[in-house]
Amino acid sequence: MSLADILDPLQQPLVTVLDTPVSWTEVLGFGSGALCVWLVARQHLANWPIGIANNVFFILLFAQSGLYADAGLQIVFITLAAYGWWTWTHGGGPGTSVLPVRRTTRTEWTWLLAAGVVGTLGITLLLSRATDSTVPFWDALTTSLSLMATYGQCRKRLESWWLWIAADVVYIPLYAHKGLYLTSLLYAGFLALCLVGLRNWHRDLTARDARPLEVAAA
Repeated sequence: MSLADILDPLQQPLVTVLDTPVSWTEVLGFGSGALCVWLVARQHLANWPIGIANNVFFILLFAQSGLYADAGLQIVFITLAAYGWWTWTHGGGPGTSVLPVRRTTRTEWTWLLAAGVVGTLGITLLLSRATDSTVPFWDALTTSLSLMATYGQCRKRLESWWLWIAADVVYIPLYAHKGLYLTSLLYAGFLALCLVGLRNWHRDLTARDARPLEVAAA
């Protein structure tokens, strides 16, 4: 049995939404993606293996839909997930195994924004010249925003949620334009979960910052 024989059933239509067939791959991507973001919002370590499974489903889905940058992005996400998994368990520093939520530093913002601009321009040119992508700029922009957000998520930077929110605002109409209505709906759910995650991480950061003041007052 070849790999194609194994993957083919996942790409077969399961249901039809708005006269568009929805495959097993998209349904499984929907479920694993929603669970992953919910776990991130709760700072649960299990988000990383669930996220890797989600990346595998989306590699198949996006490659089939001609979203080549997004398909390639999933491979990078898998690598970053391994890094984030390790960081969340070993990056807390001496005396703690838990990585705390922090704000993005000015230096980090400088590097992130520079990498985002260069990445968006470079990927746009690559997709325009080397593929048949019909949305090279938007595919490149969401790729760069997602990578920036994932780096922040790996380091538990609060502002990573704002980057995810910006990416989702573009992803929702982009996937609908490509006929991936269930995935577009998923990213609308992601947007709501990002707002919850932003609130939860901000609450955690505020509570941690207040503890030294409480100790000093005591």
